[in-house]
Amino acid sequence: MSKGIVYLVGAGPGDLGLVTLRAKELIGRADVLVYDYLVHPELVKWTRPGCETVYVGKQAGCHTVAQEEIEALLVKHAGEGKTVVRLKGGDPFVFGRGGEEVRTLAKHGLAFEVVPGVTAALAAGAYAGIPLTQRHTSSSLIILTGHEDPQKPELQVDWRSYGALRHATLAIYMGMGHLRHILAELAAGGLGPDTPAAVVQWASLGRQRSVAGTVTTLAAAVEKAGLAAPAIILIGEVVRNHEAIDWFEHLPLYGRRVAITRTRDQNSELRDKLEVLGAEVLELPLIRVTKDVSKEGLVEILAELGRYDWIVFTSANGVRYFFEEFFKGFDDVRALGGLRFACVGAATAREIERHHLKVECQPATATGESLADALIATGSLDHAKVIVVCGNLNRDILVKKLEAGRAIVDRLPLYRTEKTDLASEPVADDFRQHGADAILFASSSAVQSFTEQAKGLKLSKGAKRPLAGSIGPQTSETMKKLGLPVDFTAKQPSLDALVEALTRKLR
Repeated sequence: MSKGIVYLVGAGPGDLGLVTLRAKELIGRADVLVYDYLVHPELVKWTRPGCETVYVGKQAGCHTVAQEEIEALLVKHAGEGKTVVRLKGGDPFVFGRGGEEVRTLAKHGLAFEVVPGVTAALAAGAYAGIPLTQRHTSSSLIILTGHEDPQKPELQVDWRSYGALRHATLAIYMGMGHLRHILAELAAGGLGPDTPAAVVQWASLGRQRSVAGTVTTLAAAVEKAGLAAPAIILIGEVVRNHEAIDWFEHLPLYGRRVAITRTRDQNSELRDKLEVLGAEVLELPLIRVTKDVSKEGLVEILAELGRYDWIVFTSANGVRYFFEEFFKGFDDVRALGGLRFACVGAATAREIERHHLKVECQPATATGESLADALIATGSLDHAKVIVVCGNLNRDILVKKLEAGRAIVDRLPLYRTEKTDLASEPVADDFRQHGADAILFASSSAVQSFTEQAKGLKLSKGAKRPLAGSIGPQTSETMKKLGLPVDFTAKQPSLDALVEALTRKLR
């Protein structure tokens, strides 16, 4: 058997936009993904079907898997000829023990490649408005670790020697447990008591928090604010810029915690829209969508494609599943003949356009009723043959209105929407313990799943009760019917309108 390879990949500080293209490519190719505590959970979704994922999360005071076991795991899988991605927060060669892992791989004669990532200090500076170097004030950047290993006293940092430095910025990793000691030693070494200093926790994520002060005042300010690891300590004149250019913590949803309830795949688009506005996003995938094809119906419709006039989609899932099945039987998109495409919603339209096909009918309001009205308004439905791609929960109103418009409608069921049970998952415990500022519902099925799991999602004493937001009238109607408050509703049934309504409400 040919030997495999291990890619030691930096996952960056948290913000998905800071992950390298090379990292994304390799995650998508991996046979095995071994990942850490600080890795954004979305990165795990980038794996291909069949990829084995192994969580070896390590955080202060809690090592899920010992370092020696992790290295043995890499050797085992690579030795079996597999492509292994070892995903580490930040950069693997900056206080990430990546050097130890590649030395072990080299010792066993295994191939490896190191892919750097954006390290936490760079993100902390950028996202807290603190340039790490600056003309006239800071001509050097010194990266240090505040972690102390009592077994290796010879490797302890001599903080007093750094207190005598001038025109430098200190970026200290893993120093929160010794913050008072570090600051006191720097001051004893000659660092001025009024030297600006800051701590940035969870840099680049919606939960980022920062506190600025001086070498004398910072420790008390951090304790009062309740900041803890993971965090970066920044010390130097550059910290004076924090208040003036702190752009991230002034975003409209900064500091807001928002729970989203779409499927794991669909959550990605909504999460991206919220995170770019500074929100901390908690994913509660209350439903899942799976392919559920009626083989007989599919064969009949594909055999007669040339005789249909329109194909209608009400979700991006329907588009994906349709083309997966279509390309199993045809290798040329021209087999669609003169079929015209109609759909609800921008995301569904984008999925169709990915195949270089034109959407000829898309209503301004993303509902089945509006789509039926728009198709009737084209004047093309009299005795026209129409395919409606649907799932198990699609309402009948679209088909009934098309048939009332004299169309001949054939349904093509391709997917099934089912409720998930989150009660025993860590994300549900997170929601129970802390709550959220808002919870967003983008479908009636998610509302139904939420109410059925109400006992398992009940908030603990002291948890924040979220405002409940709806994507549109149908979802709002279901919420009211099931006894959920509707605190705000999107003006139009779209993700952009839902985010806009949320921002307006929280402001």
